[in-house]
Amino acid sequence: MMTRKARRLWIVVVCGIFASTATALMLVAFRSSLSYFLSPQEVLVKHPRPGEMFRLGGVVQVGTVVMSHRDGKPFTRFRITDGQASIPVVFTGILPDLFRQGQGVVTIGSMARQGGVFRADTVLAKHGASYMPADVEQALRASGKWNPKFGPAPNAATWDNKTPQQIAAAKG
Repeated sequence: MMTRKARRLWIVVVCGIFASTATALMLVAFRSSLSYFLSPQEVLVKHPRPGEMFRLGGVVQVGTVVMSHRDGKPFTRFRITDGQASIPVVFTGILPDLFRQGQGVVTIGSMARQGGVFRADTVLAKHGASYMPADVEQALRASGKWNPKFGPAPNAATWDNKTPQQIAAAKG
């Protein structure tokens, strides 16, 4: 026969096991629905697995947008850049009205098995000339292409050959 203390101990142990199992199941469920943000430079460094969902953000590189139709659906090819690297993106579907070259965007999708192409399931663009997604802003700061103390983010066309100090000097 068990004493009261032994029964209480078993009850506490069983409750702990159930709580641990429930927590582990929730974490596994959340992990499958998370999508991480990566800039083009980070994609080239980290090499995400084909089919692994993540958010790719940056600026639509000027002169790279090509729109066509495939199987009767709108099909768009473009490149996303963070000023240091660019990744080719393909998207089948209707783009947001605010999608433009030189504008900050965030895409959700995965890398294709071949060719280093990002297959976007969703393309997000925001209103306002001064808007920049927070993740894109951090990526630009990290790449050294923009420092807020020198003013607003530079036009994407200037990234390939100017530092933030040179851009600030040209403005002032």
